[in-house]
Amino acid sequence: MTGTPATPDNTTSEMSNGINGYHKEMAMRPVNGGKNGSTNGLPSLGESEKKKMMDRKSSSPMMPAFMVSAPGKVIVFGEHAVVYGKAAIAASVSLRSYLLVTHLSKSKRTVTMQFPDIDLVHTWNIDELPWGVFQHPSKKKYYYDLITSLDPDLVKAMQPHLADISPGKPEAERKIHQSSAASFLYLFMSLGSPKSPGCRYTLRSTIPIGAGVGSSASIGVCLAAAMLLQIRTLSGPHPDQPAEEARVQVERINRWAFVAEMCIHGNPSGVDNTVSTHGKAVVYQRADYKKPPTVTPLWDFPELPLLLVNTKTPKSTAVEVAKVAKLKNTHESLVETILDGIDQVTRSAESLIDEEYFDSEEPESLRRVGELMSINHGLLSALGVSHPRLDRVRELLDHEGLGWTKLTGAGGGGCSISLMKPGVPQEKLDRLERRLEEEGYQKFRTTLGGDGVGVLWPAVLKNGLDEDEEGGMEIDLEKFLSAPGNDGVEELVGVSGGLGGAEREGWKFWRIDSQ
Repeated sequence: MTGTPATPDNTTSEMSNGINGYHKEMAMRPVNGGKNGSTNGLPSLGESEKKKMMDRKSSSPMMPAFMVSAPGKVIVFGEHAVVYGKAAIAASVSLRSYLLVTHLSKSKRTVTMQFPDIDLVHTWNIDELPWGVFQHPSKKKYYYDLITSLDPDLVKAMQPHLADISPGKPEAERKIHQSSAASFLYLFMSLGSPKSPGCRYTLRSTIPIGAGVGSSASIGVCLAAAMLLQIRTLSGPHPDQPAEEARVQVERINRWAFVAEMCIHGNPSGVDNTVSTHGKAVVYQRADYKKPPTVTPLWDFPELPLLLVNTKTPKSTAVEVAKVAKLKNTHESLVETILDGIDQVTRSAESLIDEEYFDSEEPESLRRVGELMSINHGLLSALGVSHPRLDRVRELLDHEGLGWTKLTGAGGGGCSISLMKPGVPQEKLDRLERRLEEEGYQKFRTTLGGDGVGVLWPAVLKNGLDEDEEGGMEIDLEKFLSAPGNDGVEELVGVSGGLGGAEREGWKFWRIDSQ
């Protein structure tokens, strides 16, 4: 991809920092590589450091391979009440998507998206894509634009290039593949140009798909961040980055991730991509559907121990929302009281977490949050949106004194979340896991309220092993594709895959504390 024209918001603050508003480490690398393998563009390094960098296998003469990662999300408080203008709190979970971007030689004019977790791979010839429409002055979008709806002419121009996606798949699966491809192409052609270099975008995800935990938004955030990095319109992340500058970068990613979500969902709320980009948590409220929603980041939301359980029971958000609407029409005053109660739970949780003495590692603080989760689930059950499989998780976990459980999302199946009590004996946890597995549940031990979008540039990790002395372990495409399952992906590239589960050296995040 090529750069975009200078604009009022990038000609001063981002240009003046000497790195053209792009990733700090890019400034020390040649864009097109030196002739005959020279190290033109390297900073002043000692001979041993130069040798390590020169000896490392070059992934591309254009740019090194790099990775982007973004988390999934759960609704912690406020489901269904949010439909009626009340507040909801959504937070990130440490289940993540990982996107590896590898660049091809100049002679290869193709772009490939490869999502093996849903058995999707497709390649386009860059020169045959409908650039004429996307680059037309009346249609061209720039990285700093705010886009709130898809351009029907651009969507129409993509259709011939989506027609041959996964032709042998069942129709339902094929539609998922086509919407994923549409999301990818819309971003690629909006942010790129006819001169964009050949690339391969390979994605692995540890987030359960179709379970209401933000898998598509996580992918959209990864794609948006990767493509913005490629056209050098992001600065950081780095430890000394001013908070306001970091906010600008995060919001830039979030805007384009929302575009990706529109390609898949039509009229998304914007909550999922916002949580996945920012990390931590947000308070979301849409009191007037004629106006944009209010989304308030909770930058100081604590990290909390969470068990996510997938009931593997198919759910329909539309069916559950209609169920509550019907009940409200029949018992308006009573249901309104329940919705008000859910709103009070949400606001109580927001106030609790904001208290000066709230400590996410202190049992009393966890108990208060957990009790609010239990109350929220009870109110949702009163609306009729729970399910026997969800209530069974509460029976196995809450009634055994292991934590506090509630449904997350629309209900009627899908997932539950459980805030785990500290100090539970390991034998009780082992027994719980055996029972969940025997009864056909899928469980994920995760953390609530962690980091948002992160970057690994270049795709090299340090694992605290001897290989670190040689510059670390390079993540190549073959290793990434062959990593077995969720555990294999996390072990290979996970942001918390260091020794003892510590954060891995190499990954960097835009971290923004409250002001």
